Amino acid sequence: MPRFRETVPIDDYVLDVLMRDLVGHDHQPAAFLAYLYLYRQAQRQKWRPITASLRMVAEATGLSKSTAQVAVEKLRARQLIRSTKDYVTAMPQHRVLRHWREPAAARRATKG
Repeated sequence: MPRFRETVPIDDYVLDVLMRDLVGHDHQPAAFLAYLYLYRQAQRQKWRPITASLRMVAEATGLSKSTAQVAVEKLRARQLIRSTKDYVTAMPQHRVLRHWREPAAARRATKG
């Protein structure tokens, strides 16, 4: 009997566009793995921000902590996640951004 029973729906954009961009174009497969992990955790939390340290991301994905750090920085730079901390030593909260689901007018309004 399988240990996991829940199916995870993933937007087509993640597999058809984002994977090619991060892995092929940016040469950052670790960023794609980190995004998949954060995406799943955010989905479980009904898309609310999730609390995850670099160590948690590294352990969940099988990456080293330094590789996870570079991956998370890449996701922030690509505006695929937004990370905040309540104070300097606090564990960060990451909001997974799915800009492809937002209407174009809403994206323009948040940029300006």
